[in-house]
Amino acid sequence: MKAPKIGVLLINLGTPEATDYWSMRRYLSEFLSDRRVVEVPQAIWQPILQGIILTFRPQKSGHAYAGIWNRELNESPLKTFTRAQADGLRAALTHTHDDRVIVEWGMRYGHPSTAKGIDSLLAQGCERILLFPLYPQYSATTTATACDQAFRHLMTLRRQPAIRTVPTYHDDPAYITALAAGVSRHLDSLSWKPDRIIASFHGLPKMYLEKGDPYHCYCLKTARLLREKLGMDATTLTHAFQSRFGRTEWLQPYLEPMVKALPGQGVKKLAILAPAFVSDCVETLEEVNQGIRETFLTAGGTDFTYIPCLNDHPDHTGLLRAIVERELSGWI
Repeated sequence: MKAPKIGVLLINLGTPEATDYWSMRRYLSEFLSDRRVVEVPQAIWQPILQGIILTFRPQKSGHAYAGIWNRELNESPLKTFTRAQADGLRAALTHTHDDRVIVEWGMRYGHPSTAKGIDSLLAQGCERILLFPLYPQYSATTTATACDQAFRHLMTLRRQPAIRTVPTYHDDPAYITALAAGVSRHLDSLSWKPDRIIASFHGLPKMYLEKGDPYHCYCLKTARLLREKLGMDATTLTHAFQSRFGRTEWLQPYLEPMVKALPGQGVKKLAILAPAFVSDCVETLEEVNQGIRETFLTAGGTDFTYIPCLNDHPDHTGLLRAIVERELSGWI
């Protein structure tokens, strides 16, 4: 019997293992088959997904990933940053708690899996585990499904550890402070001042909000608190939602048409950040920094900048450490 330890598992969305058709198809099939992500009866959805969507979408998504792929490590930036976040948090906690707190990381979809992360913590003697879905704004499509995946694996274990989960931290002062510091740091590095700043959040079908998902409210509160922290008004820093998929109505305002209209309204210099993501990924590096940039400049904008996610910046390590130590109260 090993001396009891405490485990922390950072969980992010996931990533394909490569950009080729079959790697993308496997990843998208797992992701889009999640019943929390697509709330359509499986008897209807699976023929559409497997027969139509996964015939064409893997090639398009693979092209998007190829444009932002970390070729040095042969992996997506999401995997690179999530590993770095775990390494930074591990070092910070080891400095304070020696080897009593063990940090691992895993993905909801793809590899390394959530199950592998849990098994690694158990193998290292962890009898208590804190699950940390890396989504500041809770949604059933992200936070809940990450926890679901962990619980599914725990159901297979004869000896289960004690479990805690990190709650939404969309309004945590440390999170807002870290966001504001990142925005200020980036704007200070520019030779120009943006006419408008947009906090772009990942979209969600409107029906999910109507069914009780609090994500929309949390996004708006994050944007408001960030605006207040930076001392800006609602005209200078506004919000939008990106990554719409399908024909159903999603949360509005939509990012792309908003950006396309801005030059005609006199907004020629634009900055965008993505507060719902803690790691830069295909939705930020390809969709925003490449696609939305092109949309804005083609529409008549003169200057565009994308403000990076928290990624592995020391401010983010400090934020993760503060949340973990708070949620481990009574265990450490």
